[in-house]
Amino acid sequence: MTKHVLVVGASGAIGQQIVKDLSVTGHTFSLHYHKNIVGIQSLVNALPTESVFEMIQADLSDSEGVDHLLSNVQFTPDVIVFSQGQASYGLFTELSQVDMTALLAVHVEALWKITQYFLPSMLQKRAGNILVISSVWGKCGASHEVAYSTVKGAQLTFVKALAKEVGANNVRINAITPGFIDTSMNEQLLEAERLALLEEIPLQRFGKVEDVSQLSTFLVSDASSYMTGEVLGVSGGWHV
Repeated sequence: MTKHVLVVGASGAIGQQIVKDLSVTGHTFSLHYHKNIVGIQSLVNALPTESVFEMIQADLSDSEGVDHLLSNVQFTPDVIVFSQGQASYGLFTELSQVDMTALLAVHVEALWKITQYFLPSMLQKRAGNILVISSVWGKCGASHEVAYSTVKGAQLTFVKALAKEVGANNVRINAITPGFIDTSMNEQLLEAERLALLEEIPLQRFGKVEDVSQLSTFLVSDASSYMTGEVLGVSGGWHV
C-alpha cells in the first residue's frame, strides 16, 4: 500500500538510504534537510519521477526552525521517519549551554513537536506509523558523549511511552538503535580508534547504511503491523 512519508533528516547518509529503499514500494515523500542541498538534490534525482512532493529546509537546532518546518509542510504524512542527527563529542564538564540546547532541540524537541503536530490526523484515521532512528548510546551511554547519550535515551523513552498511549488507535511507533555505522558522522575517528572499535564488535565489521534502511523498510511496512514500542538494535552485537 502506497503511503506518504515525511522524512526528517533526509539528506544524511542513513536518511537518504531509507528514502531510496522506501521508494521501491511506491511511497511518496516530503523531505526535510538542513544544510546539505547537494545531498538532497542528488537523492531526488535518484528517485522515481514525481515521488517527491516537497522539500523543506529547516534548522532544527532551535524552536523557530522546527516551527518553520511545520508551517511549510503541505502534505499530511501517513508515516514519519526521524533520522535527523547532530553529534557531540567532548568532556561533560566542558559542555556549553548552547551546545546542549541545540542537541535537545534537534533530538528531543523536534521529535515531540512534529509528532504532536501530525498525531491528531493519525488518531482520527486510526492509522499511522512513526519511526525514530536513535542510537546504541541511548541504551547504554558513552563516555565523552554524555549529552548525545542523554538526548538519544530520551527518544527511546518517548517511543515506549507514546506507543502505550496511542496503540488503541492503531498508531505505531518504534525505534532503531544503530551501532557504529560507517558514515561521515564518524569521520573524526583516527584509524587506531576505528580498529579498537572493530575489535569490540562481535560481527567484526562496521555497519552499513543499508543495515539500518532495510530494517526501517520493514518497520514502516504492514509486515510489522503487530510491532509497536519496540527498540531494535542494529549494531553487529556491539553492547548487547
